[in-house]
This record gives sequence, C-alpha cells and structure tokens, in this order.
Amino acid sequence: MVSKPLLFAWLASLTAMIGSLFFSEQMGFVPCTLCWYQRILMYPLVLFLGIAFYRNDRDIVKYVLPMSLIGVLMSGYHYAYQKIPSLHEFSVCTSGVPCSGQYINWFGFVTIPFLSLIAFVFITIMMLVLWKRK
Repeated sequence: MVSKPLLFAWLASLTAMIGSLFFSEQMGFVPCTLCWYQRILMYPLVLFLGIAFYRNDRDIVKYVLPMSLIGVLMSGYHYAYQKIPSLHEFSVCTSGVPCSGQYINWFGFVTIPFLSLIAFVFITIMMLVLWKRK
C-alpha cells in the first residue's frame, strides 16, 4: 500500500531542492549562509524520503523528523531575520551575501526563506501523520 504522507513529503523536498537550484543556477541568486544551512538540511531529505517511499519504510520518521524540525527553526529564524530589522544586530552572515537580502518578495511576504519554511513545515506535518498512523 502506497504511503501518501511519504509521497507528499518526498515531493515537497524534491520541489524545494529544484526550486533552490533554479533560484541559484538559473536566476543567478547567490545563497547566503543561512540559505546554505537550509539546503544542507533539505537536500538529504530528497534522497531519504525517496528511498523510504520506494521501500514503503515508515521508520524513516525517526531520521527525517529531527532534520525537518531543525529546518523549521532555521528557516523560521531566517524569515524573521529578513522581516524584523531589529534582529539585524544579531548578524549571522558576516561575509558574502547578507542574510537580510530579499531576492524575491512576492505579495509583500513570500521570500525564499518563507518558501523553505513552508516546505519544512509541510514535511514535518507529513512525518507526524506518518508517525501517528504507525
């Protein structure tokens, strides 16, 4: 039986990876330090969730859930850092592209870290659904 939460989580991670590669490789947006950390957390999820979906391995929750929760915290902080100027005094990007930069700002609130946050939250929810069904 196909596990829909595994499928949806894998598709979300795959979409996030393709989107981040599109922004950097096609659009020429240079990732900041926090963006790299989010990529480090997201890209392995594509492989882990893809294999878990193929094998219908519901035990993957214990590996993916911590990574996705850390991703939620990281991308949530990055989004807050972009949108709340008073956080800029606690700079984590000391060189290169500033973490407060906004290559996109669709509808006045959708930035790249926001998209990352949505992907990590969705993957986390799918893992919690899978865990509850187990």
